[in-house]
Amino acid sequence: MKQTVLITGASSGFGKATVRLFHEKGWNVVATARSPKTATELSALSGVLVTQLDVTDKDSIREAVSAATNQFGQIDVLVNNAGYGTLGALEAASDEVIRQQFEVNVFGLIEVTKAVVPVMRTQRAGTIINVSSVGGRLTFPFSALYHATKFAVEGLTESLQYELNPLGIRLKLVEPGGYKTDFVSRSMSYFGTGNINDYQGSFDRFTGMLEQWPLSENIYEVAEAIYRAATDGTEELRYPVGNDATELLKVRHQMNDIAFKAMMSAQTGI
Repeated sequence: MKQTVLITGASSGFGKATVRLFHEKGWNVVATARSPKTATELSALSGVLVTQLDVTDKDSIREAVSAATNQFGQIDVLVNNAGYGTLGALEAASDEVIRQQFEVNVFGLIEVTKAVVPVMRTQRAGTIINVSSVGGRLTFPFSALYHATKFAVEGLTESLQYELNPLGIRLKLVEPGGYKTDFVSRSMSYFGTGNINDYQGSFDRFTGMLEQWPLSENIYEVAEAIYRAATDGTEELRYPVGNDATELLKVRHQMNDIAFKAMMSAQTGI
């Protein structure tokens, strides 16, 4: 019997690449997106169900999970991929910006997970893969809200192992570094410095550095890491992927907090 994976944020980037890889591997795929029209090309693939799911809308989550089980009978793997980033000085962030960042990256992920866990409990089997980031284990300037959400996802996932492993459900974290996707354009919210001059110089230097950051081009590396996490059958929790991710994590482990902050400040011009 074919296994089934449900993927959020499947209309572009890592999500779309992951849909294609699981499909190539012979899985049933539930490809979800806020607007299914953006993923119509995936509908042409056999064994792929494209359906609407907005992680901030509980009704749409419930309906997508129901559609998945009605179509395929089970959900073997959940990939919580939907998310976005924010960039700016925390003091300049409005309540709306702050809450929306957490609504999507943390609370939305929790709601989707809560909707799928009962299916996996009944099966006494399943794997939940949360797409975090190297930014869930180390930080960059002017990204406090984004890092706060990804650190939350890391802690949530690590802790969930204790309550879900005994029920046959594995937990996994995939931690990409920087890739050439639309993350820094469509999926990044720049709220900036709010015209607070004390931050502007540092912010400009940092964003200038980001424009020169060597991004990895092969987004299928991330899809492959997700697939490996789904199928390796191990208790391994974290799957960093991307040259900058592995190098930064290596350096972070070798340095204390003061040394790492000094190194990061030098590299980012702050």
